[in-house]
This record gives sequence, C-alpha cells and structure tokens, in this order.
Amino acid sequence: MAYTRVAEFLEDWKSESGMTRAVMTALTDAALAQPAGGAEDRTLGRIAWHIVTTLPEMMERTGLHLSSVDGGAPVPARAADIAEAHSRAAAELAERVAAEWTDDTLSVTDNMYGETWPRGLTLQVLVRHEIHHRGQMTALMRLAGLRVPGTYGPAREDWAAMGMDPPAV
Repeated sequence: MAYTRVAEFLEDWKSESGMTRAVMTALTDAALAQPAGGAEDRTLGRIAWHIVTTLPEMMERTGLHLSSVDGGAPVPARAADIAEAHSRAAAELAERVAAEWTDDTLSVTDNMYGETWPRGLTLQVLVRHEIHHRGQMTALMRLAGLRVPGTYGPAREDWAAMGMDPPAV
C-alpha cells in the first residue's frame, strides 16, 4: 500500500533506516567479501552498497536529487564507509522529502522502471527494498561469523542479555 502522508513515510523511514544502520554498523571489513552463493551472486559488501546506492538512484527517478552519495561509486573496501554513506543518504532522503514534498506530492506519478508509480508507492517500494536486502545481509552476516543485531525482535545473542534462553528452534 502506498504512503498517502509524508509524516507516515518519515515515521517508517526513521525506524527502518535505523534498523538498517544497526546492521550496517555491525559489518566488518573482512565480512564484506562473504559470498551469497556462486561467483555471479553479490557479496555481503555489494548488497550493503546496493542498499546505499539505491537511495539516490530511485529518488532521481522522481526528480528528488540526493547529493550525499555517488550512486555510481564502487563498493567501498571499508565497512565503516558503507555504514556512514547509508547514514548520510538516509538522513538526506528524510530531510528532502520533509522539506520538498507534501501529502499531495505523494500522488504525483513518475516513470519507474517502465511503469508509472505514484511517489507514495515509490517510497513504499524503497522501504521494502531496504527491508528485503537487510534480511539477506543478516543471513550472510551469520555465515561470516558476525553478531546480528535484533531488528523486529531479539537476535539470538540478545536473549542472554535479557537473562533468558533463546526460543527453541
């Protein structure tokens, strides 16, 4: 369902981009090379960078230009650089939408990948895109031996911190 109010998007974006920030900051430089599968698949670092570069790429299609990240830049070698780029782009997106779009703007349509989408749908797809790839990242982080931060609930390691046993699988 498409957003119909800018405030609704901003509330979701604050939460979702914050969860992505937590996942990004848990990455290590060595883990960026963690493969997702075969040679043709993305690495953990490439998926993380894809999340970052999709923000300016997708918003450019709506006429909203994000300048904090170069969408054509190669994947950084340092995990901290990817996390910082995500933080900058996510903050700029929120600032620009809040300043330049209104609830009425969300019904304006744009050509998005050969289809016509209202901007409220574009924002919804952007949020879901980030959630989708964040899930891929957490699976690859486990394979790389990293601690995964809890997002919609506690991660395995969080249960002990709460003085509880993790649920049986």
